Amino acid sequence: MAYLQPADYPNFGLPDGTTTDWITAATALINSYCRRPDLNVTQYTERLRLTCGSQAVLLTYLPLAPMGEAASPIVSLEGRYGRPRRGELADDSLFQIATAFSLPGQWTSIDPTSVDYDSATGELNLPWNILGLSYNEVSVTYTAGLLSIGDDIKAACSQIVRNAQATPALNASKTKIDTMQMQYFSSSLVDETVQVWLRPYIANRLG
Repeated sequence: MAYLQPADYPNFGLPDGTTTDWITAATALINSYCRRPDLNVTQYTERLRLTCGSQAVLLTYLPLAPMGEAASPIVSLEGRYGRPRRGELADDSLFQIATAFSLPGQWTSIDPTSVDYDSATGELNLPWNILGLSYNEVSVTYTAGLLSIGDDIKAACSQIVRNAQATPALNASKTKIDTMQMQYFSSSLVDETVQVWLRPYIANRLG
């Protein structure tokens, strides 16, 4: 969905005659810059490795937000005590016990309500398993994004359109603005002001 609607044009410095292809291309450029499919609330699944001795992981997409009538942004969660990597085995006896119970490599469902999370930072703090061992890998399905598009995103979208319209190669007479063209000029279209507005929504990891 485009981040700027025709009713918003006068409030963000765009003429009423601005065609939707400019807004659609700017929206796609924002998503590409933020390295995510959409800034609206979307469901994601990530498989993450925990640092040895840590019970916390950082999710990629922020802010965490429930979808629809859901009470929590954490949809489902699984963890496993996998075979430790070299240098990670702190207690060999615990590992032997875990092996006896066939724990290494087995995925276990974790109650999402038992997990502490920070919606702003995307940090999840996990519980210990039944043998007192920490999980070293988790698979998380969660929802993240904006419940409503704020003025910062709308301002960024309109600024990108203005920058594009001021670029001679894009301002030539065309029937449609191509998204790939916008991407080609992204270094100049996403200026420093736009980068400041979009900084909170950039994914924590590449991909």
